[in-house]
Amino acid sequence: MITPASTLLTHDSPNRALLVIDVQNDFIPGGALAVPGGDEIVPLVNQLGRQFERVVLAQDWHPAGHASFASSHPGKNPFEVIELSYGPQTLWPDHCIQGSPGAQFHPDLNIAHAQLIVRKGGNRQVDSYSAFTEADQTTPTGLAGNLRERGIDTLFLCGLALDFCVAWTALHARREGFATYVVLDACRAIDTAGSCAAAMAQMQAAGVQFIQARQLGGASRGALPDVVA
Repeated sequence: MITPASTLLTHDSPNRALLVIDVQNDFIPGGALAVPGGDEIVPLVNQLGRQFERVVLAQDWHPAGHASFASSHPGKNPFEVIELSYGPQTLWPDHCIQGSPGAQFHPDLNIAHAQLIVRKGGNRQVDSYSAFTEADQTTPTGLAGNLRERGIDTLFLCGLALDFCVAWTALHARREGFATYVVLDACRAIDTAGSCAAAMAQMQAAGVQFIQARQLGGASRGALPDVVA
């Protein structure tokens, strides 16, 4: 159920930013790690981008032979879970390899005014779902400091996939002290082995707010949107 929506004027709110997570070819149907319906969100993400002056793009950017790839572990298959030095790791098909067509942003993604691209997953031995912190939970990307230096304290997230990179980014945003909203209709999930329900519960417990895109943009300065109930 969605409560009656108020609106948010984003373009004149210097403390707010949009984080667009991993809208890349390998996560689109036909890609190496396709998220069902991943292509459907691109027009909506573009629309959201036009409502924000401050936009950050996150980009999965793995070296070949990354530890999160099933192909790096003989006898293992994609979506199996193994233990690495930092804890449980879901194994994935090879995807978003640095410089490959699959790692590029979707060709219809059009947010030319984005100020920053955060590339993650470049450490061959450690995965990085989050745009803030690698999967070892200690190695920062530098995003939090960048946002704070620009006076940003409120974040709106969209992209792929809701139950992994969006969720981890949202959880780490809350851990860093940012007010955090996930725009649900501008996300899609992989949803393997109940991962979507688990991620939603974790985000809610951490204080992440869930909204719809229609609840953004339009009226009085400073008004925050009502949330999905």
